[in-house]
Amino acid sequence: MSFQREKQGISASELLQALADGQDIQLNSCTITGVLDVNRLFDPEEKFKTENLAVEQDKDSKSLVLSQSIVFDKCVFEENTVFAGPLSEPESVTVKFKADAIFNSSVFKSQTQFRNAVFCGAAGFDGCTFGGFVTFKNSRFMQDAKFRTVNFNGYCLLGGAFFQSSVRFNNTHFAKGVNFAGVKFCGQTDFAGVYSSSRAVPTYESVFFARGRYGDGESFWRFVKQSAQEAGYYQLAGECFYNERCARLRKKMHGQSPYDALSVFEKLGKMIWSVRLLPELIFGRLLFGYGERPARVLVVSALVIVFCAFFYSQQGALVYREGPVETSFFQSLYFSTITFTTLGYGDFYPSTQGFCRQLAMAEALSGVFLMSLFVVCLAKRFSRG
Repeated sequence: MSFQREKQGISASELLQALADGQDIQLNSCTITGVLDVNRLFDPEEKFKTENLAVEQDKDSKSLVLSQSIVFDKCVFEENTVFAGPLSEPESVTVKFKADAIFNSSVFKSQTQFRNAVFCGAAGFDGCTFGGFVTFKNSRFMQDAKFRTVNFNGYCLLGGAFFQSSVRFNNTHFAKGVNFAGVKFCGQTDFAGVYSSSRAVPTYESVFFARGRYGDGESFWRFVKQSAQEAGYYQLAGECFYNERCARLRKKMHGQSPYDALSVFEKLGKMIWSVRLLPELIFGRLLFGYGERPARVLVVSALVIVFCAFFYSQQGALVYREGPVETSFFQSLYFSTITFTTLGYGDFYPSTQGFCRQLAMAEALSGVFLMSLFVVCLAKRFSRG
């Protein structure tokens, strides 16, 4: 049995009854009038026929199971659309979409709620427009989820959502902000072209990318970085830039394919090919922090100075200009510091014994490199904006 309509006006009550009867929903270019709220099915005063309604009752909540396929193509929802519990008791009702739930190119003019919903099949919202507040908080997407070219004209709440498979947000517009706090992305993610027209920075605390080692999350951090820059939060933009570059490096090292699925020879070839990325890994990420970790440069500089001072403190390693002298560790530290900074007062100089001169040459070169790196870090951080 199928509930099929095309280019018609349909009341929310008629549609709810079709859902209660278990009919497949196939609507094309239809307009749904009235409040489409599944909680009305549990209200005795509404007088819906619910003999065929599948409800799983728990101790403190119930789950409404919609086993039929649901397709809303280019439909318009005039009033609130609610596939969740009431606002007073949001945890009391969970809606389970057992088959595909497709809402492509539909327009939701008012509030839209899918809180705690479970999408067992594919979830399609490509090309949708949400005019009011929309929530997918704590929803679970077990198959592919598509939110491409979506316009969220109201605030979008995705906090705590779980994406088991791939999710696409390509070219989506968040007009008044979005909350990704606690979201778990277990499959491939794509936020290419996502943008925000407001100065609201997306909330992203505790966001998790299960495929982080393959570079998933690069486009997400780029989106947050751009939003932070436009809002004037330049330090936050810098942190997001660092996360973006780290994800980009992991993508270049591991690729998009799961590493465990490769053959032994493919793994070996990938490891050999990844050697070319060692300079970026060591200097770009670990030492330089892509310009966002100047403290690391200071720590490495201090370690180099102390390390070289230890060797300079050995017997006969340094020569005083007025004659032999027994150098203390403080004098060795002093000589190491002026060598690192390339000052060279001339009161001490390395002896020709052992490798002291070679060590001094290496320290001077590393000093020039690290000091320049530190200046670049500071210039990058304080000239932002």
